[in-house]
Amino acid sequence: MHFSFPDGNAVRINCHDSAALLAEVRQRLRDGRGFAIATINVDHLQRLAEEAEFRRAYAAHDLVCADGNPIVWLSRIAGRPVALAPGSDLVLPLAAEAAAQELPVALIGSSEASLALAADSMRARVPGLTVALTHAPGFPFDPVGDEAAQIISRIRESGARLCFLALGAPRQERFAIHARDALGNVGFTSIGAGLDFLSGHQRRAPQLVRQIKMEWAWRMLSNPRRLFMRYAKGFTILPGHIRKAMAIRAGDRPRRG
Repeated sequence: MHFSFPDGNAVRINCHDSAALLAEVRQRLRDGRGFAIATINVDHLQRLAEEAEFRRAYAAHDLVCADGNPIVWLSRIAGRPVALAPGSDLVLPLAAEAAAQELPVALIGSSEASLALAADSMRARVPGLTVALTHAPGFPFDPVGDEAAQIISRIRESGARLCFLALGAPRQERFAIHARDALGNVGFTSIGAGLDFLSGHQRRAPQLVRQIKMEWAWRMLSNPRRLFMRYAKGFTILPGHIRKAMAIRAGDRPRRG
């Protein structure tokens, strides 16, 4: 499944599900190859259409999976189905991959208090995990500026080989590419609110709400001032992407005669 844009950049979902993503991460960690993981959702699609720097960064990611049921539905319409792999659900499995190879991790984003609680939660739930660095950038954070360079230096000095980014889009995705290219052997995964869920600073939707595909509504109602317009903008772009998905499916059909 892919999403193309007029400037030639394209975002491809190349990890069909969580298992495929974890297998690829396992091998890259073993080989010492840096990487960047993005988890695409409708908000990202809307931003990608408007922000050229975000498109360039996203297109440069090594691994992309579907974070949001609308993305899964679009993939099915296109005839190239992928499974849901939310960034929040990937934090502990990815940490377990690092712990299994005795590789330290870093947590970047949110607040120092939230990161400390998230680190404690991760250590308690992932045996053998080493959190070598936590850092909450100042605001506003420039993902390619002076503070970004300082964070990259701290990651290098810490020995972390997997870095969880909770900086929000598009900052986390832009920083991931900048830092991956600077370090070479470190993996970066953008997981949005995943660390705040672990720390308890944000409450995730109950399992039943997730099962009926309404987690987006739960999140919007929990913070309507911040999220209502974001989701509204996201839904306005869906008809266009549905048409594109239908065109992909039609293009895959064998021609008669």
